[in-house]
Amino acid sequence: MTETVAVVGGGCSGVLVTRELLRCTTARVLLVDPADAPGRGLAYGAAHPWHLLNSRVGAMSADPDAGAGFLDWCRRRRPTVEPGDFVPREWFGDYLQETLRETAAAAGGRLRVHRARVTRITTGDGPSDTGPDPAVGLELDDGGRLDADRIVLAIGHAAPADPCRIDPTVRDHPGYIADPWRPAALAGVPADRPVLLVGTGLTAIDVTLSLIRSGHGGPIVAVSRHGLLPRMHRRRGMPFRPPTELPETAPSLRGLVRQVRAQVAGGADWRAVVDGLRPRVDALWADLPAADRDRFLRHLARHWEVHRHRMAPEVADEVARLRVEGRLVMRAAAVRGIAAHPEGDLRVTLDPGYDDHTRFGAVVNCTGPGALPRSTDRLVGGLVADGVARPGPHGLGLDVADDGAVLGRDGQQVLPLWTIGPPRRGRFFETTAVPEIRAQARALAVRLTAGADGPRGGSGVRPAPAGGQVPVPA
Repeated sequence: MTETVAVVGGGCSGVLVTRELLRCTTARVLLVDPADAPGRGLAYGAAHPWHLLNSRVGAMSADPDAGAGFLDWCRRRRPTVEPGDFVPREWFGDYLQETLRETAAAAGGRLRVHRARVTRITTGDGPSDTGPDPAVGLELDDGGRLDADRIVLAIGHAAPADPCRIDPTVRDHPGYIADPWRPAALAGVPADRPVLLVGTGLTAIDVTLSLIRSGHGGPIVAVSRHGLLPRMHRRRGMPFRPPTELPETAPSLRGLVRQVRAQVAGGADWRAVVDGLRPRVDALWADLPAADRDRFLRHLARHWEVHRHRMAPEVADEVARLRVEGRLVMRAAAVRGIAAHPEGDLRVTLDPGYDDHTRFGAVVNCTGPGALPRSTDRLVGGLVADGVARPGPHGLGLDVADDGAVLGRDGQQVLPLWTIGPPRRGRFFETTAVPEIRAQARALAVRLTAGADGPRGGSGVRPAPAGGQVPVPA
């Protein structure tokens, strides 16, 4: 009997793993997502034309075997696009949707899309359309239920956590924007009042550009503990020197940092050093003692992030201009409190404190994904509460096995449940970008074909016939 694999989440991770399952196996795939048209997800669904990808076109193909896939797609839209260009983020959303449509068309009806949000995952409870004994059930927010033999969680990043303890009166205040990516989130920001952005990463940059494009005239103040902005990608044609040697192991954090600094001090371009480390990051992370991992997260993680997750040169130029003009102010500070002001603004307590701009017309939470288990949705919270999943040791994501199998309270896989992308940060550090996610998607599809005759709850999806893939039209 043909197995059914449910993919929970229809964003980038969901499209990439659905594509691989349909191409590499004979399974039926049930894609469950509340969006009208799966494929765009959070990162690409709320993007505007001025939001550029933070990676070059040449790195963003959906196909692990065809590095120019996205480049070829872009050139059909604009023939002058080069591999090193940064195109609008909404283009990648369009590309993902088209990729899903093409893959579905080639799959002979094996893809079914169900519009709903999964609220709970349980063991199967009897005969269903997947067979006499479904392994797992998916409870939905519309009151319905779906059955599957295996599940892949492709749910993206955890929701952002509040920057400090928030009073209920502040949470309901129109000026407090807990999630800048919800539809029309910035529409009510007063155009002439100061705005505080809590966070100075790529989300803060996106929000700044959106406010400026909407005609916002007041100052924009961005704060974070370190006050660090993302660095800029190398401009096209800028000369650079690659590193001569990169660390293979990390017996200690101190030794690892010393090796990296030596390469940069020796003349290697820091961007080349960071990019060269990227394929090794997970192995280096696993090598580090637990105390050194904690130390890295406390003291160095933000420094790594601003060098690893960089701005396109065009975006960096605009940010620099806004800072020179005084329209964007960066500060190293922590938010200690937010309270409603009698005149309608929000009063913010910063540490260290500043005399100016303590009242803001709006406060926008740009802190990025929150830590588990405090920052979680109903589905993940239920999995943890039921003992089916557990947070990783640092709260960055779910604890998983090498193949992404979700581990329960006792460290064993409880249900035939896997995850892909950002939730794997419970164990792996470099798992949030397209190159890593597409590789995970392929590996997981292969993993699920490896034991077609194995026990239920393990791998059991049969491989596609000769060639290993269902052909996809060009």
